[in-house]
Amino acid sequence: MTRKPSFTLNALAAAIALPAAVLMAQTMPGGFTVVESGRSYSTLQDAVNAVGSGRATIRIQPGTYRQCAVQVAGVIVYEAAEPGTVTFAGTACEGKAALVLRGTGAEIRGLTFSDIAVADGNGAGIRLEKGALNVALARFENSEQGILTADDPQGRIYITRSTFTGLGTCENSAGCAHSIYIGNYGSLTVRESRFERGNGGHYVKARAGSVTIEGNSFDDANGRATNYMIDLPAGSIGRIAENWFVQGRDKENYSAFIALGAEEVLHSSTGLRIENNEARFVPGLSRSSVFLADWTGSRVVMQGNRLATGLKPYEQR
Repeated sequence: MTRKPSFTLNALAAAIALPAAVLMAQTMPGGFTVVESGRSYSTLQDAVNAVGSGRATIRIQPGTYRQCAVQVAGVIVYEAAEPGTVTFAGTACEGKAALVLRGTGAEIRGLTFSDIAVADGNGAGIRLEKGALNVALARFENSEQGILTADDPQGRIYITRSTFTGLGTCENSAGCAHSIYIGNYGSLTVRESRFERGNGGHYVKARAGSVTIEGNSFDDANGRATNYMIDLPAGSIGRIAENWFVQGRDKENYSAFIALGAEEVLHSSTGLRIENNEARFVPGLSRSSVFLADWTGSRVVMQGNRLATGLKPYEQR
């Protein structure tokens, strides 16, 4: 519960030093409203607990919140009252993420997750441990990971019109973190989203059995020590289409834009379609790379891709 402000000179001075949005989020009673009941709560966790195993929308008032929450049941929509005005910054539950999700399902609408870091280097805006997830109009920035999941072969993930910026790292003992790191899920869809300014790892790494990655931009121009744009290490079917890729100068690995089956293969990739994408290097950069590096030898359909000079369409490894 939010503590009532104490109007001593020291407390007043401390309050003045805080940014206005942070101060509002820390002191505003009822910043989290369960729409169906009309009841408001001062912490996100209290609102989540109130939903329990039910289905509800939690509407969040504008502000920067140094809070986190764990959902263990039910289906919850986490919704900004005004998209883009709600930020969860710098706080992770269970040493994992701002939102730790292991209920039946969750939907994120219009929220920003910023500056999440934890001891093992896997700090994320969202840690999805099971269940379905929808993400729309969200922003993940300046953290170790944007979205990190466990395995749920029956689950599905849908991400649209969201931004992933300043994410990823390979500087921790737990291995590399990525902008999006999806475990062995049933399906992953990413549409009309932007990936940029990676700080290591891959922009999208997914072990999902089926992927749909369409209409996104992968702008690595200001990336630092990054790897692949898309890594499907376990194999996958589906479609990668109508995306725009630019590879930057500062790469840990520039040998490919998309990698298929580079680790333990769990899924067939026969019939995967990679089509109508545009891929190039930053202006002034000339190097040899491969658009699709394939360790599976599957029958992959590639057509209509517009590739820069020096970018080989396909290589079996």
